Amino acid sequence: MISVAFMAVPASAAGIDEAINANVQPITDKLSAFIFYSVRIGTADVPLIVCWLIFGAVFFTGYLGFINVRGFKHAVNIVRGKFADPLHEGEISHFQALTAAVSGTVGIGNIAGVAITVSAGGPGAIFWLIVAGLIGMTTKFVECTLGVKYRQKNADGSVSGGPMYYLKHGLAKRGMTGFGKFLGMFYAISIVIGCLGIGNMFQSNQAYVQLLQVTGGEAGALADKGWLVGLILAVVVGAIVIGGIKSIARVTVRLVPFMILLYIIGAIIVIAMNGARVPAAIASIFVGAFTMKGVTGGVLGIMIIGFQRAAFSNEAGIGSAAIAHSAVKTNEPLTEGFVSLLEPFIDTVVICTLTGLVLLTAFPTDYLMGGGVAGIELTSSAFENSIPWSPVPLSFAAIMFAFSTMLAWAYYGTKAWTYIFGQSKNKERVFSFIFCIFIVIGAAVKLEAILDFADALIFVMAIPNLIGLYIMAPEVKADLKVYWDAKDKAQKIARENTAA
Repeated sequence: MISVAFMAVPASAAGIDEAINANVQPITDKLSAFIFYSVRIGTADVPLIVCWLIFGAVFFTGYLGFINVRGFKHAVNIVRGKFADPLHEGEISHFQALTAAVSGTVGIGNIAGVAITVSAGGPGAIFWLIVAGLIGMTTKFVECTLGVKYRQKNADGSVSGGPMYYLKHGLAKRGMTGFGKFLGMFYAISIVIGCLGIGNMFQSNQAYVQLLQVTGGEAGALADKGWLVGLILAVVVGAIVIGGIKSIARVTVRLVPFMILLYIIGAIIVIAMNGARVPAAIASIFVGAFTMKGVTGGVLGIMIIGFQRAAFSNEAGIGSAAIAHSAVKTNEPLTEGFVSLLEPFIDTVVICTLTGLVLLTAFPTDYLMGGGVAGIELTSSAFENSIPWSPVPLSFAAIMFAFSTMLAWAYYGTKAWTYIFGQSKNKERVFSFIFCIFIVIGAAVKLEAILDFADALIFVMAIPNLIGLYIMAPEVKADLKVYWDAKDKAQKIARENTAA
């Protein structure tokens, strides 16, 4: 029935696009103007929502004593399974939780978004992108620790967690019951709507665009077949997400490492082929971070562009990843906090930086900033400049990124949906069906207004989430001290026993 309904979409897609965009655009414009409201500082327009995310990352990094650095080795050991216990409550391992959450952040933005960042802010924006990724690690640590601490166990043995739960129960613990309920419900409604756009329609649309490019474009076999690509994606995604986080994790635990390694190896090969330009590229990143050439707003403008891309890329402060991490098998919430701080490092510090170096070693800065090409087209050209056949595997990687992102956001949306309407398998299936329908719609039509609306809702989630994190920060700090002291004591006893 779904396939029959959507086979008719291409014939009137343009009319549908125009009608929906015309009706929704006024609402979208007002919401975007509110969420992305900017203030003028010097010659730079600074979005307040980006400042909100940056300030939170800086605050938590200082408040918790640079746990992003101190806890990095410990995080790797936890992911390796060094402290795993199969008897702990939860559904998935630490590594599975990491791959499930990373699948939601590593997406098209890592390929296309970095190119847009360099085009707008020059090489120096990459420096600030890296800085933002490093301090964003601490925000992830806090939100994912709380996600596990305040998760609830359902009657069927599954668990549900995330900002909705720690906002509701964490604030109630402090006598702010009504405020916590309001923030939790506001967050849940925002992510249900937002996931259908950014985590769904945008991803399926971009997957179709990539397939179209490598199959002959408008003259190829897939021209006007967006509905078909969307239908295939919907069937595959639906078959996986209906099994819950265990099913999703079984896929992401294999898919995410493969697609990340595929992209990293390809990027390193391109960078190595242009090895003579690497020193100059690295120098331009550091020099460009503190110069004003060619960027509106000067140094501050460059900084904001870099920080904004990092925030959009790794979602630190948005709280979405805490939903996936809450399903982990552990009786100690802080262990998953440590695991989660690896996400921004992988997503932003490693992958986005490699993309930036590919661009800087392939093309001169003047071309990157004024060549008239941006986004994934620019990144694809950079790869093709060194490896003529690279657009095919790059397109494959982009499609895998989009697919994995849909899996993660389907789970996020499901947990928010059941938070609103109550936990049951039937209610989960209802949302999965809705989610899959929007995959087909996203691939078949271009609803810019809807996507902009969803984009704004995704970032409005940072407001209630960070309010909750600030209120509960002392609790996380106290728990961290107890955990760290116990860890040091255990290590001391182990050394004494070894010496004896």
